[in-house]
Amino acid sequence: MKFALAFACAASLASSLGASDFSLSWPVDCTLGKDCHIQQYVDHDPGPGSQDFLCQGLSYDGHKGTDIALPTQAEMRAGVSVLAAAAGTVSGVRNNMADVLYTSETAEAIKGRECGNGVVVKHANGWETQYCHLKQGSVLVKPGQKVTPGTPLGEIGLSGQTQFPHLHLSVRHNGQVVDPFTAATPDQSTCRATATPLWGFDVAYEPGGLLATGFSDAVPEYSAVKAGTAARSSLPDAAPALVFWGYAYGGRTGDQLRLSISGPDGPFVSHTDDLSKAQAQFYRAAGRRLRADGWPTGTYTGTAELLRNGAVVDVMTSAISIN
Repeated sequence: MKFALAFACAASLASSLGASDFSLSWPVDCTLGKDCHIQQYVDHDPGPGSQDFLCQGLSYDGHKGTDIALPTQAEMRAGVSVLAAAAGTVSGVRNNMADVLYTSETAEAIKGRECGNGVVVKHANGWETQYCHLKQGSVLVKPGQKVTPGTPLGEIGLSGQTQFPHLHLSVRHNGQVVDPFTAATPDQSTCRATATPLWGFDVAYEPGGLLATGFSDAVPEYSAVKAGTAARSSLPDAAPALVFWGYAYGGRTGDQLRLSISGPDGPFVSHTDDLSKAQAQFYRAAGRRLRADGWPTGTYTGTAELLRNGAVVDVMTSAISIN
């Protein structure tokens, strides 16, 4: 269950940008809040800090695009299409970079190619969109090709400077970065500035949430959680432990992740972890070691809740069968 905040924008700040003649369709074949989320927005803080367009924390210093992310690498492997957001002409492509998690060791090798595999589309009246971090070999278009809204461009990947599978969408007007949620350049507007977004439909704002939950017989490696391979669908009754974990994004200092497990005999695990610092993505696990001859057989349900200032931001559940 997602708790999204709809935002209403009135009188435009962006008339000088000609935003009235340019609008964007959704650039990923996914449903926002269901099988994808916005990990980061354009940074509106002019200093060394960061704030998104609603003065909240889903951005980082100097971020110049909108990051539409998949829950785990499993969805990326299955294939999720990136779509043209508006009609135009392809002006550039790259398609040969490997899908590799960015680290300090890979920084030098991708210098100048931080976008990874990508597509640039030029539109009328000085508008341009750029689509970054596409999957190696997935790009379907060529320079000079005409596209319309919804034309498949490629698939979300892990190429370039990224640590999670996502599309980085940059929008520019006459070479200047524009936030599609305000239709203004970050230096022309502060967070909470009233504006008319470029999106041609309502886009709900989610201030963080849960990406995945699951059970395992030990605390899983974070790499397995991010890869989408950590969850088990069943365990034997002699499993050494029963562990439930939650994977979340958009965590802020003071947020809480509450994990609980209920089995055939009722609730038996409840654990709340406080975040000591803001974290773009994070996971926590809680559980119990086997203390008897075996676990009672049946269905076990885990519930993860992300809490902020005592209010529930998001809830996700998973179930497992013990035989």
